[in-house]
This record gives sequence, structure tokens and C-alpha cells, in this order.
Amino acid sequence: MAKALDGIRILDFTHVQSGPTCTQLLAWFGADVIKVEKPGSGDITREQLRDVPGADSLYFTMLNHNKRSVTLDTKSGQGKQVLERLVKSCDVLVENFAPGALDRMGFTWQRIQELNPRMIVASVKGFGPGPYEECKVYENVAQCAGGSASTTGFDDGPPMITGAQIGDSGTGLHLALGIVAALYQRNATGRGQKVLAAMQDGVLNLCRVKLRDQQRLARHGTMKEYPQHSHGKFGSAVPRAGNSSGGGQPGSIVKCKGWETDPNAYLYFITQAPVWAPICRIIGKEEWITDPDFATPDARLPRLKQVFDTIEQWTSTKTKFEAMEILNEHDIPCGPILSMEELADEPSLRATGTVVEVDHPKRGKYLSVGNPIKMSDSATEVTRSPLLGEHTEEVLAELGYATDAIADLRAKKVI
Repeated sequence: MAKALDGIRILDFTHVQSGPTCTQLLAWFGADVIKVEKPGSGDITREQLRDVPGADSLYFTMLNHNKRSVTLDTKSGQGKQVLERLVKSCDVLVENFAPGALDRMGFTWQRIQELNPRMIVASVKGFGPGPYEECKVYENVAQCAGGSASTTGFDDGPPMITGAQIGDSGTGLHLALGIVAALYQRNATGRGQKVLAAMQDGVLNLCRVKLRDQQRLARHGTMKEYPQHSHGKFGSAVPRAGNSSGGGQPGSIVKCKGWETDPNAYLYFITQAPVWAPICRIIGKEEWITDPDFATPDARLPRLKQVFDTIEQWTSTKTKFEAMEILNEHDIPCGPILSMEELADEPSLRATGTVVEVDHPKRGKYLSVGNPIKMSDSATEVTRSPLLGEHTEEVLAELGYATDAIADLRAKKVI
């Protein structure tokens, strides 16, 4: 079956997580992704957190499916010549080097445009233009600089980093969208362009509801749906709200049966106003349906702790799955706290390709995430990540290099 990005060739100069997330997604959609790596070592994540001796780490394999690997010494003269041919033959160059690295290699935007005016150059950087533009950024730094950490955690504790990789993988997803948009625009203009996704910007985009709340707080000095409202303690900045939903429908995490020994025996429960009556009946508080202290959302706001304590008394008698089944019968929004172990074993995720089993020649079978975006006419087949330099000769032959010329490059350690 044809893929959405068949015929698009990506020159992948990315490493670690943010860039590889982007290029892997493009590869899943059918693009031919050529990953350029340093001879002898390659992407640093091949050896980071290695769990099988002599095999690429899961860190690498889970971010580089469906790609081809070429080793190339880009500092040598002949290596630069190979790179020039690659630039001429590709549609998109993706990189997440430190600022200015491409320029120092001799591949400025102007030079790339001379070689290939249709080339799209897509970059992940820590910050956009401004005072911190030159700073090096990693996942947790991005979460802090983008507003996530300051709004995550409990009010009486320090800022918290989320386990979701919203700085790295989140920015990679943003960049992939920018690349697809630039490819579409190129159909009309015939020209390439630069695409930038800054990690700070990506995190802030995912924290937009907190920027919404900052403006509401500045206007009114309070926010009724935050737990701080019950004791009136707000500062000038959006506070950390624990497990409260921070939206129009109050929500919280409650204990379920077995919580004493199972750290994930919990359920997220939302007291949505339209289903308040069935909530009351289920938890044995039918009188709250008409009680003026509980009958309306505004009346319940200062009493949310009592409400969720009572809900928890009921959920503590049920497993999270038993509680979810009962609540879903009444359209009450809820969700189990699923561990990575439970997600890995979930049959429905295997059936949809969200979790896939991949076979690797050196590490054997392992689990990975599949394409989170499902398209009816562009099905994703997840193939293993490449061995270091596995496709070097294949790609160079496609660029027009003869067998003896490839052998000469290898002898000179250009590849």
C-alpha cells in the first residue's frame, strides 16, 4: 500500500530524542529517512542506558525505526562532497545540533539553497531568538523554561517534572507538522524554507491552559476550580494544583482497592455536573442531589475535599477496573492509572499498533511504541532501527558512486 510521504527523502542529522522523534514519525508515514552518523560511534544513544551487551540500546532503537543509517565523516573534504550530493538529492534536512553547528560545517542556509533551492531545513533548538538562544537545552530544562514545572506538583511542594517527554518528543511532533506544512507550501512556491521548533515554545504550547489561567488570575485574583480557592491563598502566578483538573469540571485521583500494596491502584474521577445525580446514587449520597450545599457546581466547589473523600470511600472497595466499569455505565468520566507494565500487556494497544513487538538482529525481540496517528490509506509498518552504517554503500550507490569509489571512501575512513 502507498504511504502518505512516499517519494519524500529526509536527510536526518538528528540525535538523542527530539529530532529522532520527528524523523521517525516521517519515516512511519513513508518518507525515506537517511540517518547520517559519525563513523565508529554513531548516535550517542546507541550506547546510552544499554541493557544488552554489544547491542544498540532501547533508547536508540525505539526512536529510529524505519530509517537507513549512513556513516560519514562530514569534517573531511570527501565527506563534505558526499554530503553535498545528499543535500541535492533530499527534500528535507532535519537537525538538532547546537546553534550554529551547520554553519561551522560549511552548510549555511545560503549554501544549502545554492545546492538545492527546494530543500527544507528543519531544526529543533532549545530556545527561539532571544537572550537564551545559545543555551543548551535538555528535556527537563525545556519543561522548566516552558511553564510545565511551575504548574506541576502540589501547592506545598517544589515544582515537578512530568514523566511525559513533552520537551523532547513533544517538540519533535511539532517539528514534523511544520515539515509537512512546508512540503505542502513548496508545491505552490517551488521553494524550500527554514522550519524552527524551539523546545521552550513547544512546551508552552502544551501548557496553553495555564497561560489562560494566568490571565484569569490576573483579572480576578482567584480561580474557583483550583483547590487554593477554598482557603483563598493565591499569589500572582498560576499555582500548582496537585491532581485537580484545572478545568471546568473538578477532578481528582482517588484510591482504589489494593492501594496499600499497589502504587497504581488509583482512578482519576471527574465530578461532571450533568452526571452529578448518578454519582451521588453510586457513592451512597443520594441526599446530595437536592442538598443546597451540594446540588450545584458552585455550591460544591468549597466542599470538594469532602466530595472526593466520600467518593474515595466507595472506590476503595473496588478495583480501578471494577469502578471504571460501573462508572462508565452512567457516562461518568474516569480513567484508571495504568502502569507501564499494564500498558505493555494491554491487548487492545497491541491490536491497534500503538504498542508493537519488533525483532532486532542483535538484541532480539523488544516492545516499542508504534505510530500514534492512524491513517486509513497510509498504514504504518514498524520496522527495526538500522545498525550503524548498515545502508552506507546502498545510499552511496543511489547517489551515483561506483563500487571502487565507495571502497576508496571506506579505505580513507570517510565512511
